[in-house]
Amino acid sequence: MISKSMRAIVAALVIGATAPALAAGDAPKPPAQNWSFKGPFGTFDRAELQRGYQVYKEVCAACHSMKYVAFRNLRDIGFSEAEVKALAATFEVTDGPNDSGDMFQRPGLPQDKFPSPFPNEKAARASNGGAYPLDLSLIAKARGHGYDGDGADYLRALLTGYQDAPAGFALGEGLSYNAYFPGHQIAMPKPLNEDQVTYADGTKATVEQMAHDVSAFLTWAAEPKLEERKRMGFKVIIFLLVLTGLFFAAKKRIWAKLH
Repeated sequence: MISKSMRAIVAALVIGATAPALAAGDAPKPPAQNWSFKGPFGTFDRAELQRGYQVYKEVCAACHSMKYVAFRNLRDIGFSEAEVKALAATFEVTDGPNDSGDMFQRPGLPQDKFPSPFPNEKAARASNGGAYPLDLSLIAKARGHGYDGDGADYLRALLTGYQDAPAGFALGEGLSYNAYFPGHQIAMPKPLNEDQVTYADGTKATVEQMAHDVSAFLTWAAEPKLEERKRMGFKVIIFLLVLTGLFFAAKKRIWAKLH
C-alpha cells in the first residue's frame, strides 16, 4: 500500500475524491506567480523543470502516470542522453508478450512513455480510497482558463493551500481544508512537507519551492512546444509589420502618381 504522503500530491486534484458539496465559484483566485515562461518572450527555466521532475518522480509518480510524455522528452529540459537513459531505467515498464505469451517487466527505455504505477483502474482506486488518480500529462491545461501561466498558478496555490479550517467551518471527517480548492474540503492530506525531497542542485526543498517547481514541470509537460510557438508568433508579427510597411509605402507611391 502506498503511503498517503506519496500518493497525495496531485491526487488532491482528482474530481470525486472530494467532499460532496463543491461549488465551483467559492474558491479565491490563485495569486499570479512570476513564472519564467510567462509573456510573449518567456522561456522555461531548465533548472526549475529538472527540480520539478524530481518532485514528480519522488512524490507524484507513485500514483500518477504521464502517458503522453516519453522519457526521451526529458532531453528538452536539459537532461543529457546518458541521464535520460539512467532516469528511464529507474522505472519498471510492462512489455510483451514474450515467446511464452506472457507480459513481463523490464527497465524503462528512452522511447517509453511514463508508465502508470497501477496495472488497472480497480487497483488504482483500491490504493487511493476509491479515487482514480488522473494522468498528469495535461493537468496544467485542464486546470487553466487560457491565461498565461494560470494553470501553474492554480496547481501551486492548491499544493500550498492546506491550512487549519477557520472557526465555525464544518470540515467533513477525514477531509482537509484547502484555501484554493472549490468547496475548501479535499480528501487528500497535505501532500508536501519541508525537505521531502533532496534536490540534486542543492536548492532548499521548502513546500513553496517544491510546489513551484512541480507546477512549472507540469506546465512544460502540457505545453512542451510553448517556446517554439512563441518564437514562431514573434516571427509572424515581424513579418506582418514588414508587410504592412511595404503596403503603406506602395500605397503612398501609387497615390502620389495619381495626384
